[in-house]
Amino acid sequence: MVEQALAPFGLRPDECLHYRRENGGQAELFAHLLPALDALLVRRRPKAVLVQGDTATALAGALAAFWRRIPVVHLEAGLRTGDLDAPFPEEANRQLIARVAALHLAPTPAAAAALAAEALSGGPVVVTGNTVVDAALRIAALELPAANPDLATVEKELETHGGRLVLVTAHRRESWGAPLDEVLGAVTTLALAHQDIHVLLPMHPNPALRAQVVRTLGGVPRVTLTGPLSYPDLVRVLRRAALVLTDSGGIQEEAPSFGVPVLVLREVTERMEAVHAGCAWLVGTDRTRVLLAADELLHTRLRVPVNSNPFGDGNAATRVCAAIADLLAGERCPEGPLQDVQPGSTGGIFVDLVGWC
Repeated sequence: MVEQALAPFGLRPDECLHYRRENGGQAELFAHLLPALDALLVRRRPKAVLVQGDTATALAGALAAFWRRIPVVHLEAGLRTGDLDAPFPEEANRQLIARVAALHLAPTPAAAAALAAEALSGGPVVVTGNTVVDAALRIAALELPAANPDLATVEKELETHGGRLVLVTAHRRESWGAPLDEVLGAVTTLALAHQDIHVLLPMHPNPALRAQVVRTLGGVPRVTLTGPLSYPDLVRVLRRAALVLTDSGGIQEEAPSFGVPVLVLREVTERMEAVHAGCAWLVGTDRTRVLLAADELLHTRLRVPVNSNPFGDGNAATRVCAAIADLLAGERCPEGPLQDVQPGSTGGIFVDLVGWC
Protein backbone atom coordinates (compact mmCIF):
# COMPACT_ATOMS: atom_id res chain seq x y z
CA MET A 1 0.00 0.00 0.00
CA VAL A 2 2.88 2.37 0.74
CA GLU A 3 4.50 1.82 -2.63
CA GLN A 4 1.12 2.18 -4.34
CA ALA A 5 0.67 5.57 -2.67
CA LEU A 6 4.15 6.76 -3.68
CA ALA A 7 3.99 5.71 -7.32
CA PRO A 8 1.84 8.62 -8.63
CA PHE A 9 4.44 11.07 -7.32
CA GLY A 10 7.35 9.27 -8.98
CA LEU A 11 8.84 8.38 -5.59
CA ARG A 12 10.69 5.24 -4.57
CA PRO A 13 12.20 4.57 -1.15
CA ASP A 14 15.96 4.56 -0.69
CA GLU A 15 15.60 2.01 2.10
CA CYS A 16 13.02 -0.74 2.71
CA LEU A 17 12.56 -2.54 6.01
CA HIS A 18 10.92 -5.92 5.47
CA TYR A 19 9.42 -8.20 8.04
CA ARG A 20 6.47 -10.57 8.35
CA ARG A 21 3.80 -9.89 10.95
CA GLU A 22 2.43 -12.86 12.84
CA ASN A 23 -0.13 -11.57 15.35
CA GLY A 24 -0.49 -7.95 14.26
CA GLY A 25 0.03 -6.58 17.77
CA GLN A 26 1.69 -3.29 18.64
CA ALA A 27 4.36 -5.02 20.75
CA GLU A 28 5.34 -7.24 17.83
CA LEU A 29 5.47 -4.23 15.50
CA PHE A 30 7.80 -2.25 17.77
CA ALA A 31 9.96 -5.30 18.47
CA HIS A 32 10.71 -5.49 14.75
CA LEU A 33 10.83 -1.79 13.92
CA LEU A 34 13.06 -0.37 16.63
CA PRO A 35 16.14 -2.56 16.02
CA ALA A 36 15.80 -2.16 12.25
CA LEU A 37 15.44 1.61 12.47
CA ASP A 38 18.31 1.90 14.94
CA ALA A 39 20.63 -0.02 12.62
CA LEU A 40 19.54 2.16 9.71
CA LEU A 41 20.25 5.36 11.63
CA VAL A 42 23.71 4.13 12.62
CA ARG A 43 24.50 3.24 9.02
CA ARG A 44 23.06 6.32 7.29
CA ARG A 45 23.67 8.94 10.03
CA PRO A 46 20.95 11.41 8.97
CA LYS A 47 21.06 14.97 10.29
CA ALA A 48 17.38 14.82 11.20
CA VAL A 49 14.50 12.36 11.15
CA LEU A 50 11.12 13.49 9.85
CA VAL A 51 8.08 11.55 11.06
CA GLN A 52 4.61 12.25 9.75
CA GLY A 53 1.31 11.80 11.54
CA ASP A 54 0.44 9.54 14.44
CA THR A 55 1.04 5.97 13.29
CA ALA A 56 2.98 3.36 15.23
CA THR A 57 5.76 3.66 12.64
CA ALA A 58 5.98 7.41 13.26
CA LEU A 59 6.36 6.84 17.00
CA ALA A 60 8.98 4.12 16.43
CA GLY A 61 10.95 6.40 14.14
CA ALA A 62 10.80 9.24 16.65
CA LEU A 63 11.99 7.05 19.53
CA ALA A 64 14.81 5.48 17.52
CA ALA A 65 16.07 8.92 16.49
CA PHE A 66 15.70 10.42 19.96
CA TRP A 67 17.70 7.60 21.53
CA ARG A 68 20.46 8.29 18.99
CA ARG A 69 20.26 12.05 19.76
CA ILE A 70 19.17 12.83 16.21
CA PRO A 71 16.70 15.76 15.95
CA VAL A 72 13.12 14.64 15.39
CA VAL A 73 10.89 16.72 13.12
CA HIS A 74 7.17 16.03 13.54
CA LEU A 75 5.01 16.80 10.52
CA GLU A 76 1.27 17.14 11.26
CA ALA A 77 2.03 18.00 14.88
CA GLY A 78 -0.50 19.23 17.41
CA LEU A 79 -3.62 17.29 16.41
CA ARG A 80 -5.51 16.50 19.60
CA THR A 81 -8.79 15.11 20.88
CA GLY A 82 -7.66 15.00 24.50
CA ASP A 83 -9.04 11.45 24.75
CA LEU A 84 -6.47 8.64 24.71
CA ASP A 85 -9.20 6.22 23.65
CA ALA A 86 -10.29 8.18 20.58
CA PRO A 87 -8.61 7.63 18.28
CA PHE A 88 -6.76 4.68 19.78
CA PRO A 89 -3.78 4.38 19.79
CA GLU A 90 -3.10 7.41 17.58
CA GLU A 91 -3.84 10.05 20.24
CA ALA A 92 -1.17 8.58 22.51
CA ASN A 93 1.28 8.16 19.61
CA ARG A 94 1.20 11.83 18.64
CA GLN A 95 1.40 13.05 22.22
CA LEU A 96 4.45 10.86 22.82
CA ILE A 97 6.13 12.09 19.63
CA ALA A 98 5.60 15.68 20.75
CA ARG A 99 7.66 15.02 23.89
CA VAL A 100 10.80 14.19 21.92
CA ALA A 101 10.43 16.40 18.83
CA ALA A 102 12.99 19.11 18.10
CA LEU A 103 10.68 20.82 15.60
CA HIS A 104 6.88 20.74 15.48
CA LEU A 105 5.30 21.38 12.07
CA ALA A 106 1.66 22.16 12.84
CA PRO A 107 -0.94 22.11 10.05
CA THR A 108 -3.12 24.87 11.53
CA PRO A 109 -3.00 27.65 14.15
CA ALA A 110 -5.33 25.55 16.33
CA ALA A 111 -2.84 22.67 16.28
CA ALA A 112 -0.05 25.09 17.20
CA ALA A 113 -2.16 26.44 20.07
CA ALA A 114 -2.70 22.89 21.36
CA LEU A 115 1.07 22.38 21.46
CA ALA A 116 1.58 25.71 23.21
CA ALA A 117 -0.97 24.73 25.85
CA GLU A 118 1.04 21.61 26.64
CA ALA A 119 4.09 23.74 27.52
CA LEU A 120 6.50 21.46 25.70
CA SER A 121 10.18 21.86 26.50
CA GLY A 122 11.30 20.88 23.00
CA GLY A 123 11.81 22.86 19.83
CA PRO A 124 9.77 25.56 18.11
CA VAL A 125 6.35 25.25 16.52
CA VAL A 126 5.89 26.34 12.89
CA VAL A 127 2.49 26.51 11.20
CA THR A 128 2.92 25.09 7.71
CA GLY A 129 -0.45 23.80 6.53
CA ASN A 130 -0.71 20.10 5.77
CA THR A 131 1.17 18.46 2.93
CA VAL A 132 -1.84 16.23 2.24
CA VAL A 133 -3.49 19.27 0.65
CA ASP A 134 -0.41 19.81 -1.53
CA ALA A 135 -0.58 16.18 -2.61
CA ALA A 136 -4.30 16.23 -3.41
CA LEU A 137 -4.05 19.39 -5.50
CA ARG A 138 -0.98 18.14 -7.35
CA ILE A 139 -2.64 14.85 -8.29
CA ALA A 140 -5.88 16.57 -9.24
CA ALA A 141 -4.00 18.80 -11.67
CA LEU A 142 -2.78 15.71 -13.56
CA GLU A 143 -6.35 14.78 -14.61
CA LEU A 144 -5.54 11.06 -14.58
CA PRO A 145 -8.21 8.62 -15.83
CA ALA A 146 -9.75 6.07 -13.46
CA ALA A 147 -7.49 3.05 -13.00
CA ASN A 148 -9.84 1.00 -10.83
CA PRO A 149 -12.31 -0.92 -13.06
CA ASP A 150 -15.11 -0.63 -10.49
CA LEU A 151 -14.69 3.14 -10.39
CA ALA A 152 -14.63 3.28 -14.18
CA THR A 153 -17.90 1.34 -14.29
CA VAL A 154 -19.54 3.68 -11.78
CA GLU A 155 -18.40 6.72 -13.75
CA LYS A 156 -19.80 5.27 -16.97
CA GLU A 157 -23.11 4.57 -15.24
CA LEU A 158 -23.30 8.15 -13.96
CA GLU A 159 -22.41 9.59 -17.35
CA THR A 160 -25.02 7.42 -19.08
CA HIS A 161 -27.91 7.72 -16.65
CA GLY A 162 -27.00 10.75 -14.55
CA GLY A 163 -26.97 10.89 -10.78
CA ARG A 164 -24.61 11.77 -7.97
CA LEU A 165 -21.68 9.98 -6.37
CA VAL A 166 -21.39 9.40 -2.61
CA LEU A 167 -18.07 8.19 -1.18
CA VAL A 168 -18.05 6.15 2.03
CA THR A 169 -14.90 5.08 3.90
CA ALA A 170 -15.01 3.46 7.33
CA HIS A 171 -12.10 1.53 8.76
CA ARG A 172 -10.96 2.97 12.09
CA ARG A 173 -10.42 0.48 14.89
CA GLU A 174 -12.94 2.16 17.19
CA SER A 175 -15.61 1.73 14.48
CA TRP A 176 -15.24 -2.05 14.22
CA GLY A 177 -18.24 -4.16 15.19
CA ALA A 178 -21.51 -2.53 16.24
CA PRO A 179 -20.59 1.08 15.27
CA LEU A 180 -19.72 -0.01 11.73
CA ASP A 181 -22.98 -1.96 11.52
CA GLU A 182 -24.82 1.27 12.33
CA VAL A 183 -22.97 3.13 9.58
CA LEU A 184 -23.56 0.39 7.02
CA GLY A 185 -27.24 0.29 7.91
CA ALA A 186 -27.46 4.03 7.35
CA VAL A 187 -25.75 3.68 3.97
CA THR A 188 -28.22 0.99 2.95
CA THR A 189 -31.21 3.17 3.83
CA LEU A 190 -29.62 6.17 2.13
CA ALA A 191 -29.03 4.29 -1.13
CA LEU A 192 -32.61 2.97 -1.20
CA ALA A 193 -34.14 6.35 -0.33
CA HIS A 194 -32.21 8.43 -2.88
CA GLN A 195 -32.65 6.89 -6.31
CA ASP A 196 -30.23 9.37 -7.91
CA ILE A 197 -27.15 8.49 -5.86
CA HIS A 198 -24.51 5.82 -6.41
CA VAL A 199 -22.46 4.85 -3.35
CA LEU A 200 -18.81 3.85 -3.73
CA LEU A 201 -17.20 2.15 -0.73
CA PRO A 202 -13.52 1.17 -0.97
CA MET A 203 -13.07 -1.68 1.52
CA HIS A 204 -10.14 -1.99 3.91
CA PRO A 205 -7.88 -5.03 3.29
CA ASN A 206 -8.65 -6.39 6.79
CA PRO A 207 -10.62 -9.63 6.10
CA ALA A 208 -12.97 -9.19 9.07
CA LEU A 209 -13.89 -5.67 8.01
CA ARG A 210 -14.42 -6.73 4.42
CA ALA A 211 -16.72 -9.55 5.52
CA GLN A 212 -18.76 -7.17 7.67
CA VAL A 213 -19.19 -4.72 4.79
CA VAL A 214 -20.10 -7.38 2.23
CA ARG A 215 -22.58 -8.99 4.60
CA THR A 216 -24.55 -5.74 4.93
CA LEU A 217 -24.09 -3.95 1.62
CA GLY A 218 -23.49 -6.77 -0.83
CA GLY A 219 -26.31 -6.71 -3.39
CA VAL A 220 -27.75 -3.36 -2.33
CA PRO A 221 -28.75 -1.45 -5.51
CA ARG A 222 -26.39 1.33 -6.61
CA VAL A 223 -23.78 0.42 -3.99
CA THR A 224 -20.37 -0.56 -5.35
CA LEU A 225 -17.87 -2.27 -3.06
CA THR A 226 -14.29 -2.20 -4.24
CA GLY A 227 -10.78 -2.72 -2.96
CA PRO A 228 -8.56 0.14 -1.75
CA LEU A 229 -8.30 2.92 -4.33
CA SER A 230 -5.03 4.28 -5.61
CA TYR A 231 -4.42 7.86 -4.53
CA PRO A 232 -5.19 9.32 -7.98
CA ASP A 233 -8.49 7.40 -8.01
CA LEU A 234 -9.35 8.62 -4.52
CA VAL A 235 -8.72 12.22 -5.55
CA ARG A 236 -10.78 11.64 -8.68
CA VAL A 237 -13.70 10.44 -6.55
CA LEU A 238 -13.38 13.38 -4.16
CA ARG A 239 -13.52 15.83 -7.07
CA ARG A 240 -16.71 14.26 -8.36
CA ALA A 241 -18.49 13.35 -5.12
CA ALA A 242 -21.62 15.10 -3.91
CA LEU A 243 -21.07 13.89 -0.34
CA VAL A 244 -18.47 12.00 1.68
CA LEU A 245 -19.10 9.87 4.76
CA THR A 246 -15.81 8.96 6.41
CA ASP A 247 -13.93 8.22 9.61
CA SER A 248 -10.63 8.99 7.84
CA GLY A 249 -8.51 11.89 9.08
CA GLY A 250 -6.87 12.63 5.74
CA ILE A 251 -10.12 12.85 3.80
CA GLN A 252 -11.38 15.47 6.26
CA GLU A 253 -8.46 17.60 5.07
CA GLU A 254 -8.57 16.77 1.37
CA ALA A 255 -12.30 17.05 0.62
CA PRO A 256 -12.69 20.80 1.39
CA SER A 257 -10.26 21.61 -1.43
CA PHE A 258 -12.82 20.17 -3.86
CA GLY A 259 -15.93 21.68 -2.29
CA VAL A 260 -17.26 18.36 -0.99
CA PRO A 261 -19.20 18.34 2.32
CA VAL A 262 -18.03 15.66 4.76
CA LEU A 263 -19.90 13.75 7.43
CA VAL A 264 -17.35 12.58 10.00
CA LEU A 265 -18.28 9.12 11.30
CA ARG A 266 -16.62 9.60 14.67
CA GLU A 267 -17.66 10.87 18.07
CA VAL A 268 -14.64 13.16 18.31
CA THR A 269 -12.19 14.49 15.75
CA GLU A 270 -8.77 16.09 16.06
CA ARG A 271 -9.64 18.15 13.00
CA MET A 272 -12.33 20.44 14.40
CA GLU A 273 -11.10 23.18 12.06
CA ALA A 274 -13.14 21.58 9.27
CA VAL A 275 -16.25 21.58 11.46
CA HIS A 276 -15.77 25.19 12.51
CA ALA A 277 -15.21 26.23 8.88
CA GLY A 278 -18.50 24.63 7.78
CA CYS A 279 -16.73 21.99 5.69
CA ALA A 280 -17.59 18.98 7.86
CA TRP A 281 -20.20 17.77 10.32
CA LEU A 282 -19.40 15.50 13.26
CA VAL A 283 -22.18 12.89 13.30
CA GLY A 284 -20.70 9.82 14.99
CA THR A 285 -21.90 6.36 14.03
CA ASP A 286 -25.51 6.45 15.21
CA ARG A 287 -27.70 5.39 12.28
CA THR A 288 -30.35 8.06 12.82
CA ARG A 289 -27.86 10.91 13.14
CA VAL A 290 -25.98 9.83 10.03
CA LEU A 291 -29.19 9.54 8.00
CA LEU A 292 -30.60 12.90 9.11
CA ALA A 293 -27.41 14.74 8.23
CA ALA A 294 -26.90 12.93 4.92
CA ASP A 295 -30.53 13.47 3.87
CA GLU A 296 -30.28 17.19 4.55
CA LEU A 297 -27.04 17.63 2.62
CA LEU A 298 -28.28 15.60 -0.33
CA HIS A 299 -31.58 17.49 -0.46
CA THR A 300 -29.94 20.93 -0.28
CA ARG A 301 -27.10 19.90 -2.66
CA LEU A 302 -24.71 21.91 -0.50
CA ARG A 303 -21.20 22.60 -1.76
CA VAL A 304 -18.30 23.98 0.27
CA PRO A 305 -16.38 27.02 -1.07
CA VAL A 306 -13.21 25.56 -2.58
CA ASN A 307 -11.03 28.35 -1.18
CA SER A 308 -12.08 27.70 2.44
CA ASN A 309 -9.90 24.70 3.30
CA PRO A 310 -8.55 25.39 6.80
CA PHE A 311 -5.77 22.82 6.40
CA GLY A 312 -3.74 24.57 3.76
CA ASP A 313 -3.37 26.32 0.45
CA GLY A 314 -1.18 23.76 -1.30
CA ASN A 315 2.11 25.38 -0.31
CA ALA A 316 2.87 23.48 2.89
CA ALA A 317 5.89 21.68 1.43
CA THR A 318 7.88 24.86 0.84
CA ARG A 319 7.26 25.94 4.45
CA VAL A 320 8.22 22.50 5.73
CA CYS A 321 11.49 22.48 3.78
CA ALA A 322 12.36 25.99 4.93
CA ALA A 323 11.72 25.14 8.59
CA ILE A 324 13.85 22.00 8.38
CA ALA A 325 16.64 23.91 6.64
CA ASP A 326 16.59 26.46 9.47
CA LEU A 327 16.76 23.67 12.05
CA LEU A 328 19.78 22.08 10.34
CA ALA A 329 21.46 25.45 10.02
CA GLY A 330 21.04 26.04 13.74
CA GLU A 331 18.76 29.00 13.21
CA ARG A 332 15.60 29.75 15.12
CA CYS A 333 12.59 28.70 13.08
CA PRO A 334 10.21 31.55 12.27
CA GLU A 335 7.01 31.81 14.25
CA GLY A 336 3.98 31.15 12.06
CA PRO A 337 3.70 30.38 8.35
CA LEU A 338 6.45 31.17 5.88
CA GLN A 339 5.66 32.71 2.53
CA ASP A 340 7.32 32.27 -0.87
CA VAL A 341 10.26 30.25 0.41
CA GLN A 342 12.04 27.93 -1.99
CA PRO A 343 12.64 24.38 -0.72
CA GLY A 344 16.17 23.65 0.42
CA SER A 345 18.13 20.42 0.50
CA THR A 346 17.86 18.66 3.85
CA GLY A 347 20.08 15.68 3.13
CA GLY A 348 17.36 13.21 4.09
CA ILE A 349 16.54 9.62 3.22
CA PHE A 350 13.14 8.10 2.59
CA VAL A 351 12.30 4.85 4.34
CA ASP A 352 9.52 2.49 3.28
CA LEU A 353 8.24 0.40 6.19
CA VAL A 354 6.93 -2.65 4.37
CA GLY A 355 4.44 -4.84 6.20
CA TRP A 356 3.23 -2.32 8.79
CA CYS A 357 -0.40 -2.22 7.64
